Amino acid sequence: MEKGAIRIGIVGAGANTRLRHIPGLKAQPGVDLVSVCNRSRESSGRVAAEFGIPTVYDNWLDLVDADDTDAIVIGTWPYLHCPVTLAALEASKHVLCEARMALDAGEARLMLEVARRSPDLVAQVVPSPFTFKVDRTVQDLIAKDYLGDVLAIDLQANSRSFVDTEAPLHWRQDRDLSGYNVLTMGIWYEALMRWVGPATKVTAMTKVNVPLRRDAEGVLRAVTVPDHVEVLCDMACGALAHLRFSAVTGLAPADGVWLYGSQGTLHLDASKLALYGGRRGDKEMRPIEVPAEKQGRWRVEEEFINAVRGIEKVKYTTFEDGVKYMEFTEAVARSAATGKAVGLGV
Repeated sequence: MEKGAIRIGIVGAGANTRLRHIPGLKAQPGVDLVSVCNRSRESSGRVAAEFGIPTVYDNWLDLVDADDTDAIVIGTWPYLHCPVTLAALEASKHVLCEARMALDAGEARLMLEVARRSPDLVAQVVPSPFTFKVDRTVQDLIAKDYLGDVLAIDLQANSRSFVDTEAPLHWRQDRDLSGYNVLTMGIWYEALMRWVGPATKVTAMTKVNVPLRRDAEGVLRAVTVPDHVEVLCDMACGALAHLRFSAVTGLAPADGVWLYGSQGTLHLDASKLALYGGRRGDKEMRPIEVPAEKQGRWRVEEEFINAVRGIEKVKYTTFEDGVKYMEFTEAVARSAATGKAVGLGV
């Protein structure tokens, strides 16, 4: 595997797979994209023709079982992430699984358990890319005690558009397809964990503001995933965090994160990927330069292929970290359903 061609099969060629994964894999030397299976023969054929993929399968199980692949890239909706991952690992194939690792924490833990049985196989989740540019700088500032003790965290991921009551049902609004994943909640929580670690307890309230939407066939169906979420978290670092995720906050301020410490404050303006900070005695926040050599970038496919070749280990994102954000998303759902705080293992 170190020198030979790595043969890739694609199960689910959604927007991110076509935009990122397929071009990213084709850019890696010694990688062959050999097969694809999308939701229909027609859509599979379109993807195959667009990217020069020679073989189209009607059934993802046939693609995974075929002996013409070494690794499987999973670009489906979350409801298939677990079964395709398990089948691929059991067929001794490496796995790159799209973000929103699974429907729930139980599936994510099962995926991790099976992956650990084959430590020679690479099992990677597509990471949260929102903060790649600033991650290392924020981590360095915290390590150098810029904040002092982290006391409070405020994270806002809002839609700036007003709620669309007439839009059709999206797969992300259907729990059967998306599970406990809500908006960008798990993705932002994953990024936050890189800076300050995980939460230990969650209290949440959620709301579905448009309870019925029409599906692709025009049938009126219940919306089962909330479009507004408020979360309070006890963090392992000692801080109290307030997280908001919403699709109904018209004209809201830009998405961002505030880290408040005993000696300093950091703010990420996510709309500009601009970092600001101030310390005790300062009169106002000032821009913080993010040196070019510290700026992360999207290299998911490169990291995956390098890991398969044994050149590097997966950092963004391991199945272990994927389990943590799935445990968080499920805890949010359970707290909202019961009105009680839900604890998380650290």
